[in-house]
Amino acid sequence: MGGAVSVSAEAAGEYPVVLNVYDLTPLNNYVHWCGLGIFHSAVEVHGLEYSFGAHDHPTSGVFEVEPKSCPGFLYRSTIFIGRTTLHPLEFREFIQRMASEYHGDTYHLISKNCNHFTDDLSTRLTGKPIPGWVNRLAKLGAFCNCLLPESMRLESTETKNLADCHFSDGSTTTSNEQLEYDDLEDKHLLSQSSLGHDAIVKEVHR
Repeated sequence: MGGAVSVSAEAAGEYPVVLNVYDLTPLNNYVHWCGLGIFHSAVEVHGLEYSFGAHDHPTSGVFEVEPKSCPGFLYRSTIFIGRTTLHPLEFREFIQRMASEYHGDTYHLISKNCNHFTDDLSTRLTGKPIPGWVNRLAKLGAFCNCLLPESMRLESTETKNLADCHFSDGSTTTSNEQLEYDDLEDKHLLSQSSLGHDAIVKEVHR
């Protein structure tokens, strides 16, 4: 309408939710065109980025970092997913509750990896999943796993023995995205406090 005053989505109580995608290997540059690749992903909302990784403890493996700067990964692209109506305080309570569902010792390369987390988080926030190509290799791995003899199936959540991935910048990390303490000085693990209703953020130091 002619006299209508435009109102920004944020002012109207809607906040953008985007997916930041990282390469785990430079080989992605050669296979990405056919819809394949090994990717790490994180959801950015309200100025911070959230993802999920493995560690050996029955506590949350969800962590937050500055957007597009996750240590150990090579940033590739940002994809707009949708919008959420949760304002910052509501989102903070929401993500800390959700973090309790993703313990580091339940991480699994095929069935519960960082991309499964971001898909779940994106769907809960916006009603829209992440693009299928981001986690396609895990889906293919799950399918192939069903075809293998029982003795050869990848059932264990232990992923320590997987080979290291090497990055173009010379840094390395394990392909299971194991959150080693030495690599976590810039990451913040999210966990529920002992009181149950007051959530806290724990910074992991060397």
